[in-house]
Parts: sequence; structure tokens; C-alpha cells
Amino acid sequence: MRVPILAGNWKMNKTVAEAIDLVRELRRLVLDVEDVEIVVCPSFVALASVSDALKGTKIKVGAQDMHWEEKGAFTGEVSPVMLKEACDYVIIGHSERRQYFGETDESVNRKVKAALAHGLTPIMAVGENLQQNEAGQTAEVVASQVRRGLAGIPAEQARAVVIAYEPVWAIGTGKAATAPGANSVVALSIRGPLAETYGEAVAQTIRVQYGGSATPANITEFMSMPDLDGALVGGASLKAGDYAEMVKLTAKAKTGR
Repeated sequence: MRVPILAGNWKMNKTVAEAIDLVRELRRLVLDVEDVEIVVCPSFVALASVSDALKGTKIKVGAQDMHWEEKGAFTGEVSPVMLKEACDYVIIGHSERRQYFGETDESVNRKVKAALAHGLTPIMAVGENLQQNEAGQTAEVVASQVRRGLAGIPAEQARAVVIAYEPVWAIGTGKAATAPGANSVVALSIRGPLAETYGEAVAQTIRVQYGGSATPANITEFMSMPDLDGALVGGASLKAGDYAEMVKLTAKAKTGR
């Protein structure tokens, strides 16, 4: 059974003090929750403080991006060597990075390889925009992003990758995809290419999240789908109560507890 994973992407929100307050409240609220992996992804400036605040707890920490080089003249960037002191996870290829900062499938691939090489678990985001969705190109776009993002990565490393399916038109809009629709995309356009590359057994071990206006109100419906193993949560993860509720609802949907 794939262990469900919820990752809260805080984006450019929360000061260091606010971040510490949030995770202190969150850790209290999820103290009794089992069988769900919980991740928070604060901004770079809050990573060390959040990591310290969560030591000894079940909650893990992730970064929102990284560079593929270990060091060098890359002003403003953060390397995997720097991140691994405070992080377990790193989001790579989020649609906002692709849209606003020129992220490509090639750079995603380089970052995924670097993360794996340095013991970080990449959460690789894939998904179609509204124009592609309306043109019926979802399957083609998502499958291509999966193949190119994991190009050259052997099966034993691919097993560790978490993939987040985020229909771009649903991010921050309050307009979520339907649960059956998201599950179909994951089954056909994510697990399908994974099975072609690595075999069905490996494809069935890789965890795939849903991302895009996931909230306490709709998380149960998404988590009832067999191919969805968690969520990459945006706005709802900025409130400890809402995020904790999503964790609990995920545990109930996936394990019955």
C-alpha cells in the first residue's frame, strides 16, 4: 500500500515568526494521526527555523525549489547541499515556476536528478494549462512532462519520486478538477508512461498527489480515488486547522481510521 502524503506549499507567505507559530499549532493538531506522511514547505528564509521547530515530530519539511548545481555563481539560488541540512523534500517544476520563472522539462529533469543525488525526495509537479485542457491536450502534455522530467533516472531512484498532478487552471482559482477526472489523468497519463518506462510494478509504487484548489471540503472525494495518494495543498495549508483537518480526512479515506 502506498503511504498517502500531503505537502503544504506555502508559496510566498508567512514570516519566520508566523511560520513557527503555524507549525507549532499544526504539530499539536496532528499528534494522533498515523499512516499519513505530512510535509510543510515554507519559504527559504523560514526553512531552518521550521525544521528546528519540528525536530522530534512526524512532520517533515520541504523546500519550494532548488538549483541543480551544488555551488557556484548563481546569485539568488539555493543548492541541494544547502537544503539537505533542513529538508527532506523539495518541490520541483511547480506550474508557477514554469509560468513565471522559465522552468522547463529539461531544468526539471536536472533538478530531480540533483535532488535524488543528495538524498532529497523530489515532488515533481506536472499538469496542463487551461488552453491545453480545452484543446484536449491534457493526456499528451502530462505524459510528456512525466517522461522528460524523469529522463535518464533509473527505476530504483524513480521509486522515491513523488509526482504531483496539478491542472494549472485549478491552482489558486477555487476551481478544482473533478476527482474522477484527476484520477483518470493520473492512471492513464502518469502511471501509464511510468509503466512503459519502468514496468507496472514500479509504476504502482510511485506516489501521485493531486494539486489544485484542494480543501477540507473536497479532500475526501479526491482521496477516495485509487490512483491519488495525497495532495499538494496551497492556500488551505496556510491555516493549521484546515491543513490538520485535511490530514485527518486523508487518513480516514485511505485507512478507515
